[in-house]
Amino acid sequence: MSTIGSSLEQEVVAKVPKGLFVDGAWRDASGGATLAVEDPSTGEALCEVADATPQDAMAALDAACAAQAEWAATAPRERGEILRRAYEAVVGRADELALLMTLEMGKPVAESRAEVLYAADFLRWFSEEAVRIEGRWATAPNGGMRMLTMRQPVGPCLLITPWNFPLAMGARKIGPAVAAGCTMVVKPAKQTPLSMLALAQILDDCGLPDGVLNVFTASSASATTGPLIDDPRLRKLSFTGSTEVGRQLMGQASRHVLRVSMELGGNAPFVVFEDADLDAAVDGAMVAKMRNIGEACTAANRFHVHASVADAFTEKLAARMDALKVGRGVEDGVQVGPLIDDDQRGKVRELVEDALERGAQAVVGGRELDGRGHFYAPTVLANVPGEARLLREEIFGPVAPIATFEREDEAIAAANKTEYGLVAYVFTRDLDRALRVIERLETGMVGLNQGLVSNAAAPFGGVKQSGFGREGGAEGIDEYLSVKYAAIRAG
Repeated sequence: MSTIGSSLEQEVVAKVPKGLFVDGAWRDASGGATLAVEDPSTGEALCEVADATPQDAMAALDAACAAQAEWAATAPRERGEILRRAYEAVVGRADELALLMTLEMGKPVAESRAEVLYAADFLRWFSEEAVRIEGRWATAPNGGMRMLTMRQPVGPCLLITPWNFPLAMGARKIGPAVAAGCTMVVKPAKQTPLSMLALAQILDDCGLPDGVLNVFTASSASATTGPLIDDPRLRKLSFTGSTEVGRQLMGQASRHVLRVSMELGGNAPFVVFEDADLDAAVDGAMVAKMRNIGEACTAANRFHVHASVADAFTEKLAARMDALKVGRGVEDGVQVGPLIDDDQRGKVRELVEDALERGAQAVVGGRELDGRGHFYAPTVLANVPGEARLLREEIFGPVAPIATFEREDEAIAAANKTEYGLVAYVFTRDLDRALRVIERLETGMVGLNQGLVSNAAAPFGGVKQSGFGREGGAEGIDEYLSVKYAAIRAG
């Protein structure tokens, strides 16, 4: 039985607006349609939210465009103070927002609370960056003129966020856009819209002017976002999601040469060398693999372990995975919640079955769990052959496939043998080796002797087909600014 009463769950869900947030007002979809938000731990509907039409989405862009000039002229300190107030409000409501997130996404409440605080950190970080948007003044090399450069807001942005981190991914995009002076239209994932609607309400309460942030929920992303991307008034598209969808969006964005940021799929290698601290490596593996139930682009997707320590590492990791408590995220002591829906669970099942058919062994798990909800057992697979699909494809579930290597060059080649390049994890106590490997890995981020890289103060992003652009850090606000140069005659 849930340790959080159902009445509290109902109260938290009921508190969130269910409409479209356009030009500072909550409204129903123009066609009156709604879409259900499901609790993935039970398969039952939590509530219904507005199902926007293309006309509703266009109304959101109209509002953003109308507000852009005045918002861009707003003092940077004022923009920063709004974000700071929002940071304090999110932290103050962390328990409530965490419960809401668990109900719509499934992760344990403790993990949801960690995400809420992570999301708040982006609001705080960019509240401080708002007053640090700088240009420069320089004398031309020939002395005949002066060069003035300035950075100005890109303009109205379309921000498309995923279901797996429903609050943090929104805050990571909204924070720098607000700080830079850009207006926004946000389209959250249809599976997890409630966290974004709650954030919109908070930002409104904290004084964000009407039209700066507009949010619509919709069952069809393509029908509602397509016309916006095709509208010449839109200046930027930021998307977090699959590489397949990212490619399609980039094709659409090319027509008007939109500024584009893409945070796409991952296939993170987790490399354990023979000199690694195995206990630390297993601790790191549990974080890198099981954070967010494995439904993270940064999740360790494949484990490359030196043959001399593979058995010991596998045994330790399997014991930890087997001890995890699986259940509804609001229940006391639960460490692993359900996958987001049955389609995702089916994909995990298919990848595991493929590996087993090719000769891998299931040390623990390797199966769906009976009962309501979309649960899959925490799984460790040993002796995974190189041709197994889950070494190439993103798993997005609680499955740790282990393959072995003998030489450093072999490990690096295996790690880089993917079209993706978001993050890699490396465990070694040899500093020279660590530096060599970090430089040779084809990824945008590396976790050295730790399984967590995400930080609001650091630039998050990948290379190759994991996308381009950076979110977070000093670099994050640059995605929402254009550089203008003025040549000024001297004398």
